[in-house]
Amino acid sequence: MVYSPERTKSADENLKAQRQYLGLRRVSILLALIVFISFLAYQIDIAIPGTPSINNTYTPITQPTAQEINSYDVLGKVVSKNEAASLLKTDEGKQQLSADNGAVAITEDLIKLGRKTFYTETFGNEVFFTDVTGVLNGPLNVGNLAYAIASLGGKHTTNLQVRMDRDMQVGDRTFKKGDILNTGLDVPKGSLFPLGIITHINQGKIRVGVTCAACHAAVDNVSGRILEGAPNNDLDTGLILALASNSAAWFRQTGVNPQTVRRGETTYMKADGKRYLRHASTRSRLPNIQALENAVDAELLTWSPGNFDSTGDNVNNPSQNPSSYTFAAYPYGWSGNAAIGWFHGLTTLNSNVHATNSDLTTGADASQKLLGIDKETYLGVILQNSANPAFRLPQNAKPSEFLEKIDPTPGTPAMNEVIKMPGFPKGSPFILDGLMASSPGLPVAAQLNGMSAFQNSLAPPPNHSTNSEAVKRGAAIFTKAGCVECHSGRYFTNNHAIAESEIKSQPSRAKAQAAFAGNFTQPQTYPSNVRVPLPENPLVLNVPNIISEEDFKLAFAIGNAGGYKVPSLIGLAVTAPYLHDGGVAAGKEALQVDKNGYKIVNSEQLGLTGTSLKNIAPDPSASLRVLVDRNLRRQVVLANHANSNLQKSNADGSGHNYWVDKQAGFDIQDQTDLIEFLLSLDDDPEIIPPQSR
Repeated sequence: MVYSPERTKSADENLKAQRQYLGLRRVSILLALIVFISFLAYQIDIAIPGTPSINNTYTPITQPTAQEINSYDVLGKVVSKNEAASLLKTDEGKQQLSADNGAVAITEDLIKLGRKTFYTETFGNEVFFTDVTGVLNGPLNVGNLAYAIASLGGKHTTNLQVRMDRDMQVGDRTFKKGDILNTGLDVPKGSLFPLGIITHINQGKIRVGVTCAACHAAVDNVSGRILEGAPNNDLDTGLILALASNSAAWFRQTGVNPQTVRRGETTYMKADGKRYLRHASTRSRLPNIQALENAVDAELLTWSPGNFDSTGDNVNNPSQNPSSYTFAAYPYGWSGNAAIGWFHGLTTLNSNVHATNSDLTTGADASQKLLGIDKETYLGVILQNSANPAFRLPQNAKPSEFLEKIDPTPGTPAMNEVIKMPGFPKGSPFILDGLMASSPGLPVAAQLNGMSAFQNSLAPPPNHSTNSEAVKRGAAIFTKAGCVECHSGRYFTNNHAIAESEIKSQPSRAKAQAAFAGNFTQPQTYPSNVRVPLPENPLVLNVPNIISEEDFKLAFAIGNAGGYKVPSLIGLAVTAPYLHDGGVAAGKEALQVDKNGYKIVNSEQLGLTGTSLKNIAPDPSASLRVLVDRNLRRQVVLANHANSNLQKSNADGSGHNYWVDKQAGFDIQDQTDLIEFLLSLDDDPEIIPPQSR
């Protein structure tokens, strides 16, 4: 049958109208559901979603790590299952493996608690994100997010796209109504909520909080299943924060010092109790709200997707979200700063996320020592433009006293659920800022240790090569090139740090923890059977210092320019781009490789500026070739240097100058075989070079 153009046009319009109707219907249903839940939540506190089914992940088909059930962790020392069974036969052994001695039994129940915590526990950060930061007050509001998710029609996405509902000037960028925002939020198949984003509804108030899963789990783009432990390497945290109404609360994660911003109209009471009024010195007033907001927004917008600044040193140096393939990959943190205590520092890293980086009020007591900003000014800057008027600093108020009045966790020094460690307000190599994330009603560090045990059980999905001979040849090249000297053992790390002066990677991040060391006291903790809230005079345990003096000094840049830890190579197929700043990146169409060599056929896909910043996924194979080939790397570093935003956020992909290229005596086939081997390092590597055992 032949259709006239008019009838075809009419049919197309009808189809378009039907799709719009279905989209609006999905949104209406979702909003109706939220309204209904909000009505119920006047009586109870509701948090959604829950923990995803294990069957919606790749974990059931993944070979688990060597972590033993019924083994123990005694403040960083591992006691094997067999050794524990023997010790538990004697009274002395039972004491050694008791909670009073700092022992934690690694059980299925602990891992189950850890998985639940990983996906659903915010430690109360929904208050800071919603009431203070105002993440829902901008274009990423409930309505726009609901519409974007409903428009998926139950399908998954690795990048939730939200349409701007207004014209908006953010920092030095202009967003127009109708522009598409690439958030990088992952939505699993059939889900109504982004992965790692928890919606709390209480007394009709909707708040959103963030869990570990937002950054350290990802949705597979093909199947829609969850890759537990894989980094969300396109989550645009900088954009999400910049679009909030009070991004200035995050000044500490940028290079904006509020003391250098012109004064505004908000007056406050300082620590000496004196009330400062408008006619007093300019130092009596907080920074101009809009000027500070613009400055912080501009720096947040320089962050590459997949990066976050977790150091809080008031320098703009974000780094990649690391994977949670953590077993035997200690020390943790890009500088190796999380190295002692339970699970060899992994519990420290997990606490740092929620006791430092998801509620900036946690830094108030150490702000003078770490940043040179007094406590009242620090809190005043954070609270003067809070999104919720009830959390907004009144004129002439003392910020610390106001925080006590509005604090959702009375008796703690911050908004999140934290406890003071022995020695607070000083920190220690165990808990950097002296505050540990712990929820009331549970034992000290139970959730954190659970997450550590859960993360230590994770491995990347199988990535078996179809060319076993190439993998074998690549393993031999790995040894010949000397890679094995640092990336040794089953998990391909020697568990040490390398000085920045040797590795020569972008130097800013290497020294970011230096100020913390100046505020350290002896590392101590409470036993893991003490419940929160803490009783009076709880037992205190010393945390053994199991990190070498050299690694400690490199982690905290003591007498040097700092260093970077030797990371595990497990999971390279799902962790591109590479190096701490993610600067080693190339798109799938950037290179053409044959037996004679490679050619750059699309220079527009080199570096972060040609991949992540264009919403193009870095290709693991091409990016690894950039990592090991000096000529390619030079081009990528130049591409990164040409982008002013990357320069402002200290990301360029430089360093790690260990080459497998023509100048080093290797041909293109050697290089290709090495890449094949590196990509095969999955849950059960086919080959482990003999020299690295």
